[in-house]
Amino acid sequence: MLLQDRIIERLQVTFVPDYLEVLNESHRHNVPAGSESHFKVTLVCEQFVEQTLLQRHQAVYQALAGDIQDALHALALHTFTLAEWQTKGQQAPISPLCRGGSAIA
Repeated sequence: MLLQDRIIERLQVTFVPDYLEVLNESHRHNVPAGSESHFKVTLVCEQFVEQTLLQRHQAVYQALAGDIQDALHALALHTFTLAEWQTKGQQAPISPLCRGGSAIA
């Protein structure tokens, strides 16, 4: 099973999100083709109500602890309540370009 699929499965089970998107952005970095090392996660769920950004990120890292977390090099987290997500126009921020090596945008 692909690492991306394992991340999706773990987050679906843990959070039962209103919206979840897991993007493998490894191709945008200086890594071998087919790598699964850099991911962008957009996670929207009511569990985040009254949680700080730090608490939300800690919850995600706890959900991915162990073999999944050990396999990751970079994880961009965008965590929202449903109301926050709607205020953002249901759009996650665009990831910045890679600053290292000969990455392809």
